[in-house]
Amino acid sequence: MLVIKQIVPIIQATLVQQTQSDQAVYHLLLDSRKLYNPSQALYFAINGEHHNGHEFVAELYARGVRNFVIEENLPAHVKLPNANILKVTSAVNALQQVAAAHRNQYQIPVIGVTGSNGKTMVKEWLAKLLAEDFKVVKSPKSYNSQTGVPLSVWQMNKRHTMGIFEAGISAKNEMTALQKVIQPSIGIFTNLGTAHDEGFDNRTQKFAEKWKLFEHCKAVVCCAEHLQTYHDIVTKTSFSGQPFTWGKNEQAQLRLLDKQTHLTQQQTQLKVQYQGENHFIQAPFIDEASVENILHCVATMCLLGLSFDKIQRRIARLRPVSMRLELKRGMRNTYLIDDSYNNDLAGLKIALDFMSTQDVNLQKIVVLSDMLQSGLPPEKLYQAIAQLLQSKAIDRVIAVGEEIKKHQASFNVLDVVFFDQTKDLLESQVELARLANAVILVKGARRFRFEHLVHQLQQKVHGTVLEINLGALVHNLNFYREQLPSHTKMMVMVKAFAYGSGSAEIAHLLQFHRVDYLGVAYADEGVFLRESGIDLPIMVMNPSEDTFDKLLQYDLEPEMYSFKVLDEFIHFLKEQQTTAKVHLKIDTGMHRLGFVVEEVPRLLQVLQQPDTQQKAPLDYLSIASVFSHLAGSDEATHNAYSQQQITLFEAATKQIETALGYEVIKHILNSPGIVRFPEASFDMVRLGIGLYGIEANQIAQSQLQSISRLTTTISQIKYLQPGETVGYSRKGVASHTTKTATVAIGYADGFSRAFSNGVGKVMVNGAKVPVIGNVCMDMCMIDVTGVEATEGDEVIIFNEELSILDLAQSIDTIPYEILTNISQRVKRVFYLE
Repeated sequence: MLVIKQIVPIIQATLVQQTQSDQAVYHLLLDSRKLYNPSQALYFAINGEHHNGHEFVAELYARGVRNFVIEENLPAHVKLPNANILKVTSAVNALQQVAAAHRNQYQIPVIGVTGSNGKTMVKEWLAKLLAEDFKVVKSPKSYNSQTGVPLSVWQMNKRHTMGIFEAGISAKNEMTALQKVIQPSIGIFTNLGTAHDEGFDNRTQKFAEKWKLFEHCKAVVCCAEHLQTYHDIVTKTSFSGQPFTWGKNEQAQLRLLDKQTHLTQQQTQLKVQYQGENHFIQAPFIDEASVENILHCVATMCLLGLSFDKIQRRIARLRPVSMRLELKRGMRNTYLIDDSYNNDLAGLKIALDFMSTQDVNLQKIVVLSDMLQSGLPPEKLYQAIAQLLQSKAIDRVIAVGEEIKKHQASFNVLDVVFFDQTKDLLESQVELARLANAVILVKGARRFRFEHLVHQLQQKVHGTVLEINLGALVHNLNFYREQLPSHTKMMVMVKAFAYGSGSAEIAHLLQFHRVDYLGVAYADEGVFLRESGIDLPIMVMNPSEDTFDKLLQYDLEPEMYSFKVLDEFIHFLKEQQTTAKVHLKIDTGMHRLGFVVEEVPRLLQVLQQPDTQQKAPLDYLSIASVFSHLAGSDEATHNAYSQQQITLFEAATKQIETALGYEVIKHILNSPGIVRFPEASFDMVRLGIGLYGIEANQIAQSQLQSISRLTTTISQIKYLQPGETVGYSRKGVASHTTKTATVAIGYADGFSRAFSNGVGKVMVNGAKVPVIGNVCMDMCMIDVTGVEATEGDEVIIFNEELSILDLAQSIDTIPYEILTNISQRVKRVFYLE
C-alpha cells in the first residue's frame, strides 16, 4: 500500500489536480472492465496498441475511481472535481515504478524465472513444493509481461516470506524494467527457444536480454548444457552471482546420471548426484518438457538447502497444473468455468473477470473451497473474498470447507450456502437442482476434488472435443486492429455458429473486447445472440419476409440487397408504423447479392419517392451503412479487379451520401482485404476467417495464432491379417499384419467421408497415421501399425502441427468448410491461458 503523496515523486508526476494527498492505494487498475474496490484503486490510463485508456477515465470516475495516472491531457468536457490526477510521460513506466517501490518494502528471498518455455509451470510447481517452508506469493497465471509483472509484485504483503515471479519479454530493451520491479535474489533460466525470435537480431542477443533479469542475483539455476552455449555472454554481463547448474555435464552441481521412463506407470525415474551422493527421484511425468521443469525445481530446492528426503517426497506428489480457465456447456442451460485446480486470491479475481464476459442474462454462481496458503490471516482473507464477490455482483455462493465455514459472518451480505466437504455438496440434490440457468465458476484447492462436481454438471457428450483458445482469438483480433486506422470500426462475422467455433461464446468475448458490429447470415442467428445477452449492433445478411417481425423485436439490422426485399421491408414498416436501420449492399463485382452500380440511381429514386401520405421510404429507413464485397482479395492475381471494385464502391457511396444528405458507415474489406488493401478500410471492415486463425492470403499467416484443436479418442484396437478388410464396402484392405484403431469421429461430426482410404491423416502419440477404409457416420478407422497406441488414447484431428490448412488441401477444399462442418454435437471447450 502506498499513498498518493508518496506516489507523486516515485513516478515523477506532474500534479494536475490533488484533492486527497493521503488517499491510500490498494489496487492498481489497468482495465476499466476489471474494476474492484474503486475508492482504493489507482487507474493507469495507458495509450496502447489496441485501446486508449484515457477514453475510460470519465466512466471510471462515475463508478467511484478517484485516482488517475494519465499520459495526455483530458478533454475539457471531462470533469473530475474530486480526483487526484497525476500526469506522466509513460503510464506503463509509472506502473512499474510504483510496483518497484512497493517491492522495496520487503526484504524476502525472491525467485525470478525467465526463459522461452516452462516459466509458468516451474513457477507453479515451485510454489507448491515450497509451500511447507514459506508463505509464497507468485505471479497469477502467466502474468509475465511489462504490465503483468508489476501487478504480480503488487500482491506482496508483510506475511509473505518468499516471492516467485516470472518475466517474459518479446523485444530488445524490455528486461531491465522488469528486473527493477522483481529484484530477484535467485534466478531460474528455463531454456532458450524460438518464441519471440522476431523481436531480436539473433538468439545470442535474446539470451543476453533475458539474462539481465539476474544482474543482482546470488545464484541462477539453469541447465549446464544450455549455459555452456552462452557462457561467454554471461561472463561479459555485470552478473556477479554464481550459476547453479543441473545436467549430464560432470561440472554440474546437480548431475543427472540416468533417466528411465516407465510408460505403464507414467513415471520417469531420475538418478542424480548432489554433493557426492546419489539419489533417486520418481517424477510422475514422462514428457521431456515436464522432466526438464522438474529438474529446475529440484535444483532450486537443493540450492535452498532442502533435504533430499523432502525433495523426493514432494516431487512424487506433483500433478499437472491446469493454467487455463475452461468454459464448458453444462446441464440445464448452464455454462461451467472450470478452474477446479487453482485456488488463490489473484486467480479468483482473474476468473471473476472472465466470468463477466459471459451471458449477462444468466445468474452468476461461484463454487469456492477453502483458500490455502494465501499469505493473509484467515479473517482478512475471507473478508477480502466476500468483498470481491459482492463487487462482482455474484448471485449465489456455494462454499466448501471447514475454514471458510468458520468465517461465514464475512459473507452475510451474500446468498451463500456452506458445506464441510465436496461429497456433501454432491449428495445435496436440492442444491444441485438449483444450479440451472447460470454461469457457474468452480474454483477450488486440489484436495477438494472439484473435478467430480464439474463432471456431474457438464453436458454428457462423446469424447470428440473442439478446444478453442480464446487468448489466441483475441491475439488475432488485435492483429487485424493493428492494420487499421484508429477511427475504423470493426464488424466481426459470427455466422455459421461462428465458423463452427460457437457463436454465443465467441460473441460474448467480442463484446467484451468492444468490437463495433457483429454479422450473421440469418435472423435466427441474431435472435439466438440477443437471447444470449449480446447487445452489440447485429447485421443480418439474408433477411426474409417471414422474419421481419423478429428483426424488429430483437433490434436486428437487415441487409437490403434487392428491390424485392427492399419493397417488402418498406411495406412491412409502413404497416407497423415504425422505423429500422438497414445496410445497403452494392454489387461491385462479386455478382452474388446486391444492387449493381448501374441500379444506384433507381435505388435512390425508390428511397426518396413519397407515397400518397407524402412519406418517403427514408422516413421509415435509416441507412446505417453501405457496403460491398471483394471477390478476389485473397489472390494477388486479382489485385486489379479488387482495385476496380474499390473504385466503383467509392463512386456509388458518394452518390448515395449526396442523395441522403448525411454520411453513412462504408465498408468493403473482408479478412484478406484488410491485409492486402488497408488503404481501403473506409469506416469499417468485416473480419471473418482471419479471427479464427486462417489468413486467406497466406501473407501474414505467421502473425496469427491457431485458435482451435479438434481431438477424439481411440475406442478399440484391432489386428488384421493380410487380406482382411475394415469398414463399409470393404475398402480398407490389409496388405500385411495391420494394427487398426477405431476412433470416435465420423462424417456426422464433420470429419468428411472424403478423408477415407488413406487420404486423411491424424496424429496419435506424435505419429501421423492414415485413415483406413471408409469414414463412417460416427466413427472411422486408422492404421496405427508400429505406433504405441492403446484404447482411450487421444487422437488429434487438427492442431498447430496438423493444421486445418493441411486437412483442407488433402481433400481439395478450403479451411472454411473444415471449420463450419464441425457438428454442434461435438463438445466445445473454450479456454483462456
